[in-house]
This record gives sequence, structure tokens and C-alpha cells, in this order.
Amino acid sequence: MALTPQNSEAFMREVDEAVRQDQLLTFWQRFGRWIVASVVIGLAVFAGWLYWQHYTKTQSQAVSEQMDKVIATAVGGGTPDAKELDTLTQASQPGFRASALLVKAGTAARKGDSKAAIAAYKAMADDGSLDQPYRDLALIRQTTLEYESLAPQQVVDRLKPLAVEGAPWFGSAGELVAIAYMKMRKPDLAGPLFAAMAKDKNVPQSIRSRARQMAGLLGVDAVETPDAAGQE
Repeated sequence: MALTPQNSEAFMREVDEAVRQDQLLTFWQRFGRWIVASVVIGLAVFAGWLYWQHYTKTQSQAVSEQMDKVIATAVGGGTPDAKELDTLTQASQPGFRASALLVKAGTAARKGDSKAAIAAYKAMADDGSLDQPYRDLALIRQTTLEYESLAPQQVVDRLKPLAVEGAPWFGSAGELVAIAYMKMRKPDLAGPLFAAMAKDKNVPQSIRSRARQMAGLLGVDAVETPDAAGQE
């Protein structure tokens, strides 16, 4: 019996569908296991990423709490637990590690072990893996402990790059450099530096007060005008 056009079209659709099903079955038989494996691996990787994010956050919180405890002990005049402090100096977070190293060096200095403190600060200052502000602070503290044994020019050479307005440690470095200038009999360099520190509101108040007195003794005006103070 001949097929009508309608029946022929329906027959062809059935044939096409059967062919597609056969192709899909063949494809699945050949590649199905790999597709399933890829999906499973992808889910495993995603789950691992989520776990790592959670682990990292938890670890950071734990290290932060340890660091807070250590700093509170040191600021209170106590001696942080040595084992805990050593662990923090190996922390993967650079900020926590640097802070722990500063506390460790400061604790040695407070105990009177200047040699160990100087070595610790020098190691920090030379450590390229630490952020520059930490390295600069370590250099300033190292220089402070060594100050009496250093020639004034050595102090200037070390700290002059840090003794500039706008630098994070301008007050601490500037004071040491200005005193070195005084020892070198260079009041023309010391006076303006003292005055700059006295007028810089970012410099700690204790340093500003001393700088203002020294600038006055050297005949340099370090008193802010009302207009300038108002603008700041």
C-alpha cells in the first residue's frame, strides 16, 4: 500500500527520532562514564574549594585571637607565652607574622637582651617578604637600640629616607635624624626638621612637644598660626 504524503512525513519523523535515539544511546554508551566522572570531579573540586574557604576563615580568626592575646599581654607589661609567640612568627598571614616578630623583638629588648633584640629587628628590616612599613619600623627600633654605638652619619644614612613629611614613621625617624644632626653640629639641618615634626599632626603628640621645644631652642619657629591650624 502506497503511503500518502501525510503518512510518509509521519514515517520519516519516526525514522529520524529512532536514529537520534540510537545515536544518543551509542554516544552515552561510549562517553557516559566520562561525563559522570567529570561531573563528580567538578562537584568534588567545588566542595573542596568551599571547605578551603571555610578553613582559611576559621584559621584567620583563630590566629587573630591569638595575636590579640599576645599583644594585650605585651602592652600590659607581661611576657607572652614563648611557644605561642613562636607559632605566630610562622603564621602564613604576613601581617600577623610581622606583628609577632615585632612583639618578640620588643620582649627581648624589655628583658635587657639588646643583642637578641637588635638581631631580630635587623632580620625583619632585611626581610623582603614583609610589608615595607613593618621593615621600616624594625629598622628604626634597631637603630634606637644601637644609637649610642653608631656614628651620627650612620644614623642619618639609615633613617634619612624615612625622616620625610608624609612618611609613616616621620616622627620616630625624624627625631633620631635631627639629634644626629645636632651631634654633627649641624643645627641648620636639625632646626627645620624639628619644626616640621612639631607642625605635623600625624606625628605622635609626645614627639611633637619635644620637637617644638628643640626647634625653639635652635631659633626656628615651630608654632602653628591660628589660620594654619584652622585649615587643618
